[in-house]
Amino acid sequence: MSGKQKVHLEQPGPSELRSPLVQHEFIRAGTWIALAVAVALVALLAQPIMLILGALVLATMMDGGARLLGRILPIKRGWRLAIVLIAAVAFLVYTFYLTGASLTAQAQAMRQIVEAQVSRVGGWLQQLGVSTTPNDLKGLASQALSSLGRVTAAVGTVFGAVTSAVMMLVLAIFIAIEPKLYERGVAWMLPMDKRASFYSVADKMGWTLRRLMFGRLIGMTVEGVGTWLLLWAGGVPMAGLLGILTGLFAFLPNIGAIISGVLIIIVGFSAGTDVGLYAFFVYAVVQLIDGYLIVPMVAKRATDLAPALVLAMQILFGTLFGILGLFLADPILAMIKVYLEERSKSLEKDDAPSMDVPLPQ
Repeated sequence: MSGKQKVHLEQPGPSELRSPLVQHEFIRAGTWIALAVAVALVALLAQPIMLILGALVLATMMDGGARLLGRILPIKRGWRLAIVLIAAVAFLVYTFYLTGASLTAQAQAMRQIVEAQVSRVGGWLQQLGVSTTPNDLKGLASQALSSLGRVTAAVGTVFGAVTSAVMMLVLAIFIAIEPKLYERGVAWMLPMDKRASFYSVADKMGWTLRRLMFGRLIGMTVEGVGTWLLLWAGGVPMAGLLGILTGLFAFLPNIGAIISGVLIIIVGFSAGTDVGLYAFFVYAVVQLIDGYLIVPMVAKRATDLAPALVLAMQILFGTLFGILGLFLADPILAMIKVYLEERSKSLEKDDAPSMDVPLPQ
């Protein structure tokens, strides 16, 4: 052959991993597979995920209490955290041990009163021509309770509830003892250029959750104690139990107020029309004080969550994850809101044009 030989360069075919097309398709397929696996893991591990999130919320409350004590007690953080835990346990033991017998009796009586009042409402609706029987109302309540999510079934027994509560409490204590340790551990798994943003978002989430939980605790105390004293002063039956239930349900915005209000009104009207009207008045006064004084003053400044959005999140999480999802819907929504806000600020900062002006030569 005369002259230079032509060199033919072989190109990788579709069957070779070196092909850019094959690599691109592998990346796309891997992304969708990873997303499907993540969704499946969330569905399968709903209970432990919610327990971990509940532990984070409890740890935030413990951390907030320790920080608050730090303003008045110049002692180490470990001692302040121990004081918070001992005070919480002492309060629970005092509340349920000394009043346990009376509260149990009141709870049994309340169940009978609620069933009797539901039957009366059903009969009254039938007289008005509404084709609803008392059994239909009872069936609706049972269906609502039984339609809660998988987490409720997992902790539905007494043993399961106690075990889950203990696990969540122990995990929360470990996190609250040294939260920065776990924060650095999570940041270690991120790229170096993402860690500063992660620390900023984590600090803002912690601050928001502390304010939110502080507002919840203040609201629970005011609603529980206020309802108990006012109902007791007006001679409403089971004032102590209604006060405790109102305080507990105050942790749930919107839904908790509706549930506690229905119970208060039902028990109040079981003792007579005048007592029922007084119970309704007490419920309205307590909710006005909490809704227009405490929540705007403490919690709303930190989160500013729309009521309709909170209610929708509670319905969604209550259906998917049960009781724990219902209780954690508000904190989870607050954390999502903080993340989206901080992410939006970061993107705006990156997209902002440079304001540097070149100096004259």
